[in-house]
Amino acid sequence: MHFGPFLVLLCFAIDAAHALNQIVIKGNKFFDAVTKTQFFIKGVAYQPRGDVSSDKNAINDPLADPSACARDAALMKKLGLNVIRVYEVDPYKNHDLCMKSFADAGIYLLLDIATPRFSINRKTPEYGVHLYEAYTRTANAFMEYDNMLAFIAGNEVTNDKTNTQASAFVKAAVRDVKQYLKAQNKAIPVGYASNDDEDIREEIKDYFGCGEEDEQVDFFGVNMYEWCGDSTFQKSGYADRTKEFEDYHKPVFLSEYGCNLVTPRVFTEVQAIYGKEMTGVWSGGVVYEWSQENNNYGLVKIESDGTAEELDDYKTLQKALSKVSLPKGVTMDAAIKLLKPAPACPSQSENWKPSAMLPPTPSDEACACMRDNLSCMASDKVMSTDSTNKNGIGSQIDMLCGIVPCNEISADAEKGIYGAYSFCSPSEKLGWLYHSYMEKNKGGKCDFDGNAQVANPKRKDIDKCSMLKPSLASEKGGSDNLGNGNHGGKGSSSALPLGIMTASPYQLLLICAAGSIVSTLLL
Repeated sequence: MHFGPFLVLLCFAIDAAHALNQIVIKGNKFFDAVTKTQFFIKGVAYQPRGDVSSDKNAINDPLADPSACARDAALMKKLGLNVIRVYEVDPYKNHDLCMKSFADAGIYLLLDIATPRFSINRKTPEYGVHLYEAYTRTANAFMEYDNMLAFIAGNEVTNDKTNTQASAFVKAAVRDVKQYLKAQNKAIPVGYASNDDEDIREEIKDYFGCGEEDEQVDFFGVNMYEWCGDSTFQKSGYADRTKEFEDYHKPVFLSEYGCNLVTPRVFTEVQAIYGKEMTGVWSGGVVYEWSQENNNYGLVKIESDGTAEELDDYKTLQKALSKVSLPKGVTMDAAIKLLKPAPACPSQSENWKPSAMLPPTPSDEACACMRDNLSCMASDKVMSTDSTNKNGIGSQIDMLCGIVPCNEISADAEKGIYGAYSFCSPSEKLGWLYHSYMEKNKGGKCDFDGNAQVANPKRKDIDKCSMLKPSLASEKGGSDNLGNGNHGGKGSSSALPLGIMTASPYQLLLICAAGSIVSTLLL
């Protein structure tokens, strides 16, 4: 017997009972899209580290541990929190149960899509196909959840005046993730979280907010630890920071706060963050951080048996939050009428280097086209050699750049000049240089001490390659907890499993939350 329509209605009813309203941006404020009331972030940084894996590529994904999420969501609800900021997830894992636990507790997700493994290096910045695909893959894995608040495309990448060029690449990533989400008909904000460096704080907020609308951040976060112990709005520097943002055209909030130079932390800044001194400008904040780690910022301690102990900081934060009531703020209609203009892009100076011209959107299609046109390309030998070796890819590129032009594979954020293949992989860039050398030296040999090999071009349209744009089709992949290869919380089935007739309401709830139906329900 088939019960597909029945199960769809059942799951819809369960889902609707717990769904959170979408949070939208109007002017420089967040709003509940249904009630139209202003939304203030009462958040916590959530990235329990647990046991450190020996695998350097392992991802400790806090949203893939349903029992821990259920435990923590209940404790966060007791604090009155409404947002978690998560710094790293594995987009191939299933997150349905965790996202449901937080949704049931009234908690939204603020998610960093740049991770330690996939992020722009502030010292040697570049923005390639591998980063674009990693960012959009993560966005794709979470964009269907009702409690998905926003994505952060970079965290303190530029952190002082010596590495400001990196901001051009981060801003390009903001632009591209916004474009990707728009193509999927998803209105989820994308922004940036900055440190509060005194030499560049004005320039960086204006840089990420200037230019065309599709290049601007949707919001701007500041990681700020200036208020230590029993300080005040004036002494802490919060008053100065508030004045600096009073005319900013995008929502701003404290993407991290909670100085721990004085312990236990008393969180006297909470009164200001959610009081009349700051709520006209700021949209709340995210306290750092949930679990106790080596840096001693934890609100709770995760015990070896999986239980969570409330620490002194949890109790003092709870006390501080209990003394404040979120203000009504402004109405959505009023915010629309009070739109503020975007700032001009900051002038280049000794402290601020990047051009307003951004890198192109990385396109695997363009790189593949170029690769299929090559007559001489990188060999397996060079790709398996350590990059620091004289026969490594990096050394080979450096050598060839003294022989043939490298402009097509290079990126200069200060001049705003980016090559057509500047976003391709190192091996593809090297292949381009080998090919360019052979085109320049027709009688030459495609060998370079075994680092190059002759290739038979699969196509002859290299002049068109740089015009190929990346596909914006939504990526479908990953694997759910039931091994069905779905994610995003929206799976369904037209047939009901045999055991469903005797499944308990709780089991039905788990089935709906997982987003997939097993072929046989084991009871």
